[in-house]
Amino acid sequence: MATSVRRTTVTLPTAPVGPDNPLPALRPLDEVHRVDDRVRATLPSDMARQVAHAPLRSVLPVRLRDGYGRDRAPATLDAIVLENDRLRATVLPGLGGRVHSLIHKATGDSADTELLYRNPVLQPADFALNGAWFSGGIEWNIGATGHTTLSCAPLHAARVPAPDAADGGAMVRLWEWERLRDLPFQVDLWLPADSAFLYVGVRIRNPHHLPAPVYWWSNIAVPEDEHTRVLAPADDAWHFGYARSLSRVPVPEWDGADRTYPLRGAYPADYFYEVPDGARRWIASLDAGGSGLVQTSTDLLRGRKLFVWGAGPGGRRWQQWLTEPGTGGYAEIQAGLARTQLEHIPLEAGEEFAWLEAYGPLTADPAAVHGTDWATARRETETRLEAALPRAAVDAAYAAWRRYADAEPAEQLATGSGWGALEAERGGFQLPGTPFDPGTLGEEQEPWRRLLRTGALPDWEPGPSQADPGASLVAPVWRDLLEAAPSTAGAEYHLGVAQWHAGDRAQAERSWERSLRCAETPWALRCLAVADTASGHPARAADRLLRAVQLLLASGTVPPPEADPVLEADPVLEAAGAGQGPGVGAGTGQRAEAAGAPTAVSLAAPPVAAAADPVALEAAEAALGREAIVTLLAADRADDARAVLDALRPAIRARGRFRLLRAQVLLAQGDAFAARAVFDEGFEVCDLREGDEALSDTWYAIVERLVTGADEPLTEEARARARTEHPLPGRYEFRMRPT
Repeated sequence: MATSVRRTTVTLPTAPVGPDNPLPALRPLDEVHRVDDRVRATLPSDMARQVAHAPLRSVLPVRLRDGYGRDRAPATLDAIVLENDRLRATVLPGLGGRVHSLIHKATGDSADTELLYRNPVLQPADFALNGAWFSGGIEWNIGATGHTTLSCAPLHAARVPAPDAADGGAMVRLWEWERLRDLPFQVDLWLPADSAFLYVGVRIRNPHHLPAPVYWWSNIAVPEDEHTRVLAPADDAWHFGYARSLSRVPVPEWDGADRTYPLRGAYPADYFYEVPDGARRWIASLDAGGSGLVQTSTDLLRGRKLFVWGAGPGGRRWQQWLTEPGTGGYAEIQAGLARTQLEHIPLEAGEEFAWLEAYGPLTADPAAVHGTDWATARRETETRLEAALPRAAVDAAYAAWRRYADAEPAEQLATGSGWGALEAERGGFQLPGTPFDPGTLGEEQEPWRRLLRTGALPDWEPGPSQADPGASLVAPVWRDLLEAAPSTAGAEYHLGVAQWHAGDRAQAERSWERSLRCAETPWALRCLAVADTASGHPARAADRLLRAVQLLLASGTVPPPEADPVLEADPVLEAAGAGQGPGVGAGTGQRAEAAGAPTAVSLAAPPVAAAADPVALEAAEAALGREAIVTLLAADRADDARAVLDALRPAIRARGRFRLLRAQVLLAQGDAFAARAVFDEGFEVCDLREGDEALSDTWYAIVERLVTGADEPLTEEARARARTEHPLPGRYEFRMRPT
């Protein structure tokens, strides 16, 4: 049959991604894939240089996506299918262009074979650079070290002519504007009529006048069991463990085990294969019978990687967390522009990176694949690959694709964001093949388009701005426009965000203070609190956040808590509730002396009529409340943290993240028994970050207090006893490194 391209839908049990976090991501990334200067000094010079090249300060201008839960219901997702006689590929354009499924179709009496790990559910988890991500399929990671911020975002998609267009061939083009590095990119999926391989042409362009750092890794989830072996043309690999170490190790045997079998290790780990110059680029995952998936590419895509969850309790728990009970495990095989994912490569002004990948089935002699001679196993796999898809054929397909990379879309299949259209208008960029239609501009982009056209950023409207200050833009050209714009609360706020991102913290603080003089808002107060924390003023940061929470709670009708907490009087809270004293306006951070008897306190001022979106208001309340509680605990103000927690609406307090915060508050108040009861009741932190050990750390801090008592010093003997008598329950075991 000729290759067909069609639109369809896929129904999956889905936990909605939910609203974005309205607070700008001012803090440094907590990305686990980093090494310090000591480790970097041990690396080859070119690798060390690229590891140090242009690391992200934050994910700005992208917003954090942490509004998801774990309640799943069937949802219908838009999909695009490419199909010929031998393969069927299903793509989800609304979710980062993820290849959800790649099926090798049956011949004769055989059955169809799924070549990928296909997750039967869509469950977001905090693995992307900006939060929400889900496992399974093939993902296109661009921007910076980690899973792309586009993991759960829509891409533009269209049907375009393919190199075999004369025979009716068509490609599916995915494209977007990657906002971390301000670079447009495209992914062209092409399935020739008689091919058992899906071709993927990728292009990243730099339309600017200065070099830009580039990151790319194609990430393929493959089924995993005790017989799965991953093969690549290398005798060495760079091992990265979650203790943030990077070291060169032999392949396949290292530290007493054959690490090319994903389950022969206890902990999650990355193995970046050292593929020799001149060798063909490929990686394969083969089962006990020698069958599975192979990926190969043109030479520009030099890196190959194996990621394993390991067989230990932490890795197994994460695998369960990402899917539904009864689903098998998976490993990841990957291909990237650099040797490791810790590196970024400069792309010169006006230039582009382009390459072709191929994905398809492979069967090799299982005795050779699983034999003890690594060289024989590799040679057998590469020989079978060469027979199925010669290296010269991949190079020829790349050359053929390049002639169609600029082809204009023939039929729009899906629509992405409006950010590319805004940037194209601002820069006057001509990007053949990847049009960013002005018709895609929406509410998020409109204030910035007006700034671009009129020189003035519209000021905040009373209703919507109560729940969301709007997305910020931080590139130098936008910062320049903001600096020249008339001074308003909104313009000064966004200017401060851009200045902070550029590293000009003093100017950022001045801009936020000017914003407060225009209008007192939670948004400028929160930004100044972040600045206070960074400069070593935790008490002042806590005061500002108390006032910010009070303002937000007063901006709409908030369901009252079941009971007002009775706590020791805190003049800062009382002043905040009265709208005066410390914590008001720019805030001095000078706390008054405590006075008076214990009294009932509440952060909520009398509610006022609100036009704000209730969903957005709840997202803002959760985000600001969480930051306030964490900051107050860090400032040794547990009672104030308790007051904030109890003032939040019940739906927020019931979330797992806030159940964990309650346990931490109770512990800080000296009630380890009540803190332990929170854990015993059970909760799930839906947005638990990859590598985050807050659950285990809090658990052990609680049980150590239970063992020693509130007033006794904590000794190593007591610490060991606590761990023996109170082991961490399995439901809270997410640790990804040896302890």
